[in-house]
Amino acid sequence: MRGQADRQLPLFHTFEVEDRIRADHPLRDFKRRVDRMLVSLSPQFEAAYSGTGRPSVPPERLLKALLLMAVYSIRSERQLCEQIDLNLLFRWFLDMQPSENAFDATTFTKNRQRLETHGLAKAFFDAVVAEALLNNLCSEHFSVDGTMIQSFASTKSFRPKDEKDDQPPSDSNGFQPRNVEVDFHGQKRTNATHQSRTDPEAKLYRKGNSQEAKLAHGAHVLSENRNGLILAVTSTEANGTAEREATLTMLDELKATHGRTPKTLGGDKGYDAGEFFQVLERRKIEPHIPLANAVANPKTETKPDRIPGILARLRMQDRMGTEPYQLSQRCRKKVEECFGWLKQVAGLRRSRVVGRWKLQQLLELSSAAFNLIRMKRLIPC
Repeated sequence: MRGQADRQLPLFHTFEVEDRIRADHPLRDFKRRVDRMLVSLSPQFEAAYSGTGRPSVPPERLLKALLLMAVYSIRSERQLCEQIDLNLLFRWFLDMQPSENAFDATTFTKNRQRLETHGLAKAFFDAVVAEALLNNLCSEHFSVDGTMIQSFASTKSFRPKDEKDDQPPSDSNGFQPRNVEVDFHGQKRTNATHQSRTDPEAKLYRKGNSQEAKLAHGAHVLSENRNGLILAVTSTEANGTAEREATLTMLDELKATHGRTPKTLGGDKGYDAGEFFQVLERRKIEPHIPLANAVANPKTETKPDRIPGILARLRMQDRMGTEPYQLSQRCRKKVEECFGWLKQVAGLRRSRVVGRWKLQQLLELSSAAFNLIRMKRLIPC
């Protein structure tokens, strides 16, 4: 017998949302773990909001929505809110009733500064890392790497610093073209003389000699070698020395927050610097970093202040023939998986926001989502 669609819409719907989500759905484990961490952060949420006034969108809901945005590769906050309005799975994850209206996308814009002022995004990321350390999922051998995240700004916004901010020419009706044609042929553009009008913190940078220079920010990840979990993440200016400086910053934050210091630290040739090796050795961290260039002879060095750095590179050259160094370099490839997930799945190949502190929030929450997905397989909740 042929079935017919019922054109008469019912006045009420009686069903249990929990029954609509299958028992083995991956988000069930994810949700239980996230909810438990958010409960522990409740005192910090209380401190971030006033005791009077109109109730806001719960901060737990905002953080969980941003996690969904990373896990399901949603390209914008506006599309995220549209999905929350339509998707019953998202409503279940956010503890929203089926009849409840979805919040507006501008809610994220209005609360982003609050998350930064009270460090709520970082607190959640630290809670994820703390659980991984508590369950002994992290080794004492770490790896570090950096990458470029393309700026939200267009290269057309990279203009001379002393140029007047004139409006583009309009036609007789006062209409201004949406995208003005710009020709940079024959012009020399550098960070010293030019700056982006849209994203002033972005710098024109390229990772290699054969690559195109783009407006970008630097992103850096400190991961452990056993399961490839992200233990620290930071965003910096895109320049040639930012990787080494960011590494020391992440090591300091990890020790201050979780009391952990690695025994070894693996990296690529971009971290090859005698001064950097000396700093790691003073911290009792053994660097496992390949040398980009040949080591100079300290006996023929005419500048005495360079000799300690040369000796540190010689010690690094001796370690390159050991088995621990070879193992560290093989495990170092796991940090590339972190960047691959953050860029491809979480959508951070290009920033969705203007401002490095906003990008830092996205990096922290996306890194937390990456860790939670891996922890689901390692220690089911």
